[in-house]
Amino acid sequence: MIEIRRVSIIGLGALGILFGNHLSKRMPKGDLRIIADEKRVEKYKQQGVYSNGEPCDFHYVTPDEPCEPADLLLFTVKYDGLEHAIQAVKNHVGEQTIILSALNGIKSEEIIGQTYGIDRVLSCVAQGMDAVKEGNQLTYDHMGMLCIGDHQPGLPSENVQRVARFFDKIEFPYIIDEDMFKRQWGKFMLNVGVNQTVAVYESNYGEIQREGEAREMMISAMREVIPLSEKVGANLTEEDLNYWLKVLSTLSPEGKPSMAQDLEAKRFSEVELFAGTVLELGKKYDLPTPVNQELYDRIKLIESKY
Repeated sequence: MIEIRRVSIIGLGALGILFGNHLSKRMPKGDLRIIADEKRVEKYKQQGVYSNGEPCDFHYVTPDEPCEPADLLLFTVKYDGLEHAIQAVKNHVGEQTIILSALNGIKSEEIIGQTYGIDRVLSCVAQGMDAVKEGNQLTYDHMGMLCIGDHQPGLPSENVQRVARFFDKIEFPYIIDEDMFKRQWGKFMLNVGVNQTVAVYESNYGEIQREGEAREMMISAMREVIPLSEKVGANLTEEDLNYWLKVLSTLSPEGKPSMAQDLEAKRFSEVELFAGTVLELGKKYDLPTPVNQELYDRIKLIESKY
């Protein structure tokens, strides 16, 4: 059975730095490649990249550089950078490459699979991290974990087991979930509530961890996802909502999701991925989504003033 030795990561946002820094301390430098265009590589080398104050020692490669394919390829870009990233990783995909996408939302695996084959893409959810990235500095209290599994419920495939053995070896926190479809929808429900509410209130996790108007809005937005999930067979319940609220309660109150960081920096957000998807599915299944409509409108209004 082929073991994972070479890893490539595309996207040096919060998750890319978080995962990359962990891996770089436990792998030979040449076996971990950070894929980035020349301009970005130049910037990273000049300014440095820091994780909780320590400099990251990364090996950068540009998309055109010929190289051995990766055994494991991690996508940690933002959703709006996905199409570009899919083209940029082509030299890193070979016969044995397994792909993980740590992107938010419920669509990225399918999109990557259209180019590289869905059978090599595992289902993946990143959860429990409270990382905040400002400029070239990443700070976090909780590293969180990756939940991995197959697209169809059932016992873990050989690819899932390969990734699990590698994660065990490098002490990377993970769990295997035998129903990843439901977990992805659960994380989507959490993002719809948390990311958008914190962004609109220009606040942090602390704001929605305590009782009040913002927390009520967040929970209402999450509840609109439950009937939609029933329509597609993910079948979320109030019990799932409570599970994700518990995950939320473990995060540092000072932390904030990337969407809030985007609006602060006057960057366009992933609102289409969250409220946009909810509104689209609400129309499709004729289900009311007034809270997500309000969040969508408020975020679009903020963005219209850039």
